[in-house]
Amino acid sequence: MKTLKKRILQFTGFLVILYLLLLIPDFGGTQPIVKASAKPFTWNKAHLWQQLESDFKQAKQLQILQLDSAIRSLKTIAEDNLSAIEQKNILVTDCSLIDIENNFFRLAPLIAVKNTELLWYTGYYNRARNFIKLQSQRWDMNSEEARKTVYRLLYGMRAAIEEVLLQSDSIKFPAAMQVKDERSVTPSTKIFGIEVHSGDMLVSRGGAEVSALISRGNDYPGNFSHVALLYVDEKTNKPFLIEAHIEKGVAISSVEQYEKDKKLRFMVMRPRADLPAMIAEPMLPQKAAKRMYDEALARHIPYDFKMNFHDSAALFCSEVASYGYRKNGLLLWQTGSTISSKGVVNWLHDFGVENFITQMPSDLEYDPQLAVVAEWRDRETLFKDHLDNAVMDAMLEKADNGERIRYNMWQLPFVRVIKGYCIIKNLFGKTGMIPEGMSATRALKNQFFVAMHVKIKSKTEQMAARFLKQYHYHPPYWQLVKFAETASNDK
Repeated sequence: MKTLKKRILQFTGFLVILYLLLLIPDFGGTQPIVKASAKPFTWNKAHLWQQLESDFKQAKQLQILQLDSAIRSLKTIAEDNLSAIEQKNILVTDCSLIDIENNFFRLAPLIAVKNTELLWYTGYYNRARNFIKLQSQRWDMNSEEARKTVYRLLYGMRAAIEEVLLQSDSIKFPAAMQVKDERSVTPSTKIFGIEVHSGDMLVSRGGAEVSALISRGNDYPGNFSHVALLYVDEKTNKPFLIEAHIEKGVAISSVEQYEKDKKLRFMVMRPRADLPAMIAEPMLPQKAAKRMYDEALARHIPYDFKMNFHDSAALFCSEVASYGYRKNGLLLWQTGSTISSKGVVNWLHDFGVENFITQMPSDLEYDPQLAVVAEWRDRETLFKDHLDNAVMDAMLEKADNGERIRYNMWQLPFVRVIKGYCIIKNLFGKTGMIPEGMSATRALKNQFFVAMHVKIKSKTEQMAARFLKQYHYHPPYWQLVKFAETASNDK
């Protein structure tokens, strides 16, 4: 009996010692390997957003003839502004670009009231977008001025379009929107009703909380968090998506699997057919996609939490596309993505990121070598995208003010045991509860981060619902951000 008690005490003591050992925090860890010296883009347009909302309220009170007259006048200006430069080569400093942007914003609240003009408005946006993409081929996209101009026009005009779409309850807009029919000779298929070709890049936005961080945690906050490379087999014409997942590394998915995965929106991008490399080898996109397809089959490629696109031993999502194309002579993301905000750097570093000059999914849109072929988004997922973004913007503001991602240290020993089990599963090619390459501490920090986002989002949704009930229109993005800031400050 005494022997049994002694063994129980010894075993209990062993468990206590083991628990205390597993309780030891991670060592300080490495500092970011590559730091960015750039500055985050800021709109500084609070007065404009307020004016647009005021214009929207006033437009709702106008008589039909007054509203028609105002829209007709601004449409004429818009058409004249674009027609005057559409056949020219212009400098990035040309003031006509500012005129186009300003007039497009002025039209937004009017079109939101009379949404029968929505088709013209989106058509005009696509004309302007294709013109800007064409002109940017001649601009120095490494210059801050060119980068800001392209971002302000492409992202800003899309933001205006989306505010109109979300206010247009009385009209059903098509989820799939064709932008440019860029010529391609590679095998094709259809996804969400959009014709896509082998070698196309599908830049999407996931529904997970960390997807919002990837979209917004950038010097040029965007709408996208993930990149998948499409490969269509030349013999069977069967399509596959090659993509890097945090949970399992690089994997090959069917179109059905890709469509079932949670997508709030996506954009199809394709190398321009007139690029010298494409003229020399029109099948270059097919070769790039086949390269990644074969490599994903040949070896296990873990997820690259460090976001180091110079090392192909592990790959993150953007790198899947850039690596395949780089190996076939086309360098994507010619202007590297920069992450310089102290708060964003701290938070991303908490999740293992070490490189802050990298390749962010949203920035692929601004690569002059690529054409935007199509976009997909519907009203329900679009509002969720805006809501998640607003919450993340509010959270990142707190990050910049010094708030860090914490974790429950008393859970660390248990999670480390789970992590050990996951490592064993990984050795046998299985996916564990904690992703390969993610430590137990980072898993707990991710848990804290998700809980923080969910809490703020829930309160923001409640405020948005009250706003809709009171004012009879959906809160625009800037209002959502205010709600999220209020929610994030609630204790």
